[in-house]
Amino acid sequence: MNLHLTEKVIIVTGGAKGIGEAIVNVLANESAIPVIVGRNADDNQKVVDMLTGLGLLASHVVAELTDPAASEAAVKAVLERYGRIDGVINNAGVNDGVGLENGSYEGFMASLHRNVVHYYLMVHYALPALKASKGTIVNITSKTAETGQGNTSGYAASNGARNALTREWAVELLKYGIRVNAIVVAECWTPLYEKWINTLPDPEGTRASIEKNIPLGQRMTTAEEIANMAAFLISGKSSHTTGQIIYVDGGYVHLDRALNSLT
Repeated sequence: MNLHLTEKVIIVTGGAKGIGEAIVNVLANESAIPVIVGRNADDNQKVVDMLTGLGLLASHVVAELTDPAASEAAVKAVLERYGRIDGVINNAGVNDGVGLENGSYEGFMASLHRNVVHYYLMVHYALPALKASKGTIVNITSKTAETGQGNTSGYAASNGARNALTREWAVELLKYGIRVNAIVVAECWTPLYEKWINTLPDPEGTRASIEKNIPLGQRMTTAEEIANMAAFLISGKSSHTTGQIIYVDGGYVHLDRALNSLT
């Protein structure tokens, strides 16, 4: 599908690895100009080099997004280079295990900065440019906001906030023609997920036990499947879709587990 994203400048936070990298790849292949915003220059540049080596467009800005000033600086850098911003895909974050019992005020606040404060700040600073372009916003969020997980209060709270901000911004920005949507990720196979599962006593058994509870296909979501939805939502092909929280999860969160015995 031609998503008509040619030379659209799209910021993707955390775009050097995992789901973010998949989003950047899909956008570049749709002829957009994805701009990775992330902390590690080498990781960012590796993705940019790979894409430009294929004749595609991409660039990056180094920013430590736990520093509130970094979001403003990143947006300024994008505008200095391109003079416009057509979309923001907020993706950066980490399930950091800051819980209730084992946590602290300082740890909880740090988790919010890692996972949701920069979502607000990136859009806040990009908003004048998004108004000018009638741009689009996509927030990547997690099932933990709805299902809980245990021992990850900071991350769960952040994802609840991401979902709430999606609907809040969709309302506030209607008058500018700016659409805002979210994609909820459940069990998605990424290098970070693989790294985590390999720390467990029985990685293969654990993966199998998770996958058997995913109704559609008894398999994990791929990063590319998340990326395809993100590209659709950031594009004009979804022109009458706003304020939606979309689950790309094979039915994991909402479908009855009893269905698995029928497939």
